[in-house]
Amino acid sequence: MKKLLQYKLWIFNVAALLAVSIPAFSQGLVKQATTGFDIVKADIPHGKIDTISYNSKTVGTTRRALIYTPPGYSKGKKYPVLYLLHGIGGDEKEWLNGGRPQVILDNLYADGKIQPMIVILPNGRAMKDDRATGNIMAPDKVTAFATFEKDLLNDLIPYVESEYPVIADREHRAIAGLSMGGGQSLNFGLGNLDKFAWVGSFSAAPNTKTPEMLMPDPAAAKKKLKLLWISCGSSDGLITFSKRTHDYLVEKNVPHIYYVEPGIHDFKVWKNGLYMFSQLIFKPVDVSSFPKYVYPEDAVPASTNIPGLNYPQILPDNRVIFKIKAPGAQDVKIDLMKKYDMKKDTAGMWTVTTDPVVLGFHYYSLIIDGVPVVDPSSQTFYGMGRMASGIDIPDPAGDFYAIKDVPHGQVRSLHYYSYMTKAWRRANVYIPPGYDENTGNRYPVLYLQHGSGEDETGWTTQGKMNFILDNLIADKSAKPMIVVMDRGYATDPANPTTTGPGGRVIASNVFPQVLVNEIIPMIDKTFRTIADRDHRAMAGLSMGGFQTFQTTMTNLDKFAYVGGFSGASFIQPGADITKMFDGVWADAGAFNKKVKILYISIGTAEPERMYAGVKGFHEALEKAGIKHIYYESPGTSHEWQSWRRSLRQFAGLIFKD
Repeated sequence: MKKLLQYKLWIFNVAALLAVSIPAFSQGLVKQATTGFDIVKADIPHGKIDTISYNSKTVGTTRRALIYTPPGYSKGKKYPVLYLLHGIGGDEKEWLNGGRPQVILDNLYADGKIQPMIVILPNGRAMKDDRATGNIMAPDKVTAFATFEKDLLNDLIPYVESEYPVIADREHRAIAGLSMGGGQSLNFGLGNLDKFAWVGSFSAAPNTKTPEMLMPDPAAAKKKLKLLWISCGSSDGLITFSKRTHDYLVEKNVPHIYYVEPGIHDFKVWKNGLYMFSQLIFKPVDVSSFPKYVYPEDAVPASTNIPGLNYPQILPDNRVIFKIKAPGAQDVKIDLMKKYDMKKDTAGMWTVTTDPVVLGFHYYSLIIDGVPVVDPSSQTFYGMGRMASGIDIPDPAGDFYAIKDVPHGQVRSLHYYSYMTKAWRRANVYIPPGYDENTGNRYPVLYLQHGSGEDETGWTTQGKMNFILDNLIADKSAKPMIVVMDRGYATDPANPTTTGPGGRVIASNVFPQVLVNEIIPMIDKTFRTIADRDHRAMAGLSMGGFQTFQTTMTNLDKFAYVGGFSGASFIQPGADITKMFDGVWADAGAFNKKVKILYISIGTAEPERMYAGVKGFHEALEKAGIKHIYYESPGTSHEWQSWRRSLRQFAGLIFKD
């Protein structure tokens, strides 16, 4: 509420100040890019892209950059300049190859929407070997992005102003960039307001300085800035770096545009950032219009709602609106990644709007007068050791798990009696499309395990594994396969047990033995499998990933493909990986010949201990010479979106020799 009041006060102050100071000819509101804005049009004038070379005293070598000169460029005219920066994995050609800025600007010129300008696309990695090769996160390469500030100010800008007809003052100089370049733009632009009056950041990366460091004197910055633009995709895992800057600017009453649109960390968002930012620079600015730059907020009911119920609703920036009818309740909260207090109206309706929620599936609870319960408007899912509500935040890149008009497999429930646990159990089995029709075919098998607090329903209900496999098989990106999902908790009644939250067994778990001795023989007997190790895989998420390694590393005569998603094995500091699992990794050559795919993955936003553990395991495998595939899911935490992406990759790799 405090930040909302600060934001409203900022809007009021800006409007009052600008009502008497902005010329009437300031341009109208710039709109989101429409279809075709980045498509080449043959019947309009075109600018030109060239390569320039300049002597960098900062780096001690000759460096290269690209230059865009506008349609009708003439040495007899003088032009303002935009310096447009790339991301950590790119170079001076990243914008050209991924964003086609010359096409965007040509089309805007043709429509009369931008001022003629020169655009410089430099290499922001200021070091002698500035190629985007090898480990792009190496310390010397990261440091080189900071060093570029001196190269830009002392070498590149003077070169451009000596060789091209530019207007060499701050009012006619802009800087903008994507990701790492967005952080550079904020760092260099706001840190050198005697050089830049126009600053734009598209999806700023973690190299962005803290707001207090970026703008230690907000009052002085307000006087110098013509435009400060900050934009990001609502599903971008790095949005916190843009938002913290925005929140600080609101608190300090610094006019700026904060534009959040549906999208992730990719060129779809960055191209629109350039499209909108370029129309605003080097023109009279109507600061009172800045708060109007908001993507239309058309909330939609969550796909996980009970059919026909309107709430919860998801906003374009991934905030969620909850409404609950509970007139007799004294206190109601929503527990979704953190706890939110709901507000009650006179009709007994409780409402709250959350912060932006990371894309993908999340469990949540209603807490009514201190008691966690399911939301009556939501479908329920077995997770957290109990039935819980869930919400699925759409992923713009989530087409791979959408239900499509392709042949579909079936998920069948198979009940069986376990002689090891002395209890009836259930396996859910995915049968690929065509299984019943193609009776002469036999199939490889993937054993796929859930995480802690979940069960055999998790991968189909929360993980959408059946749709992931349907789509991969239809696209011929994966071999048709049977997938077996069983409950990862199994207790030998002859052994003592320990239980955790929700009554879950956390010790004396004999599931690996049940899988090898009971489930695999049953599946091979019941279904048309290819019953050998070369056609058998196992993978799992979190707890299921640890179980996968416990099972497969001691039974390599039965498995040739192994996957751990956010869970595989932790390496204690100083531990020798070659001594784990009875020395299975002591002979790297022998292991690499036997195991066809070893796959591990982790989300980049996972809890620090989990991320460090899995990455440390990956590094230990590398050091031991063990061949494997390591994947980091960008922007996702210890949740289903990390695991959906991992399954998509893993299923597309196995059974293909």
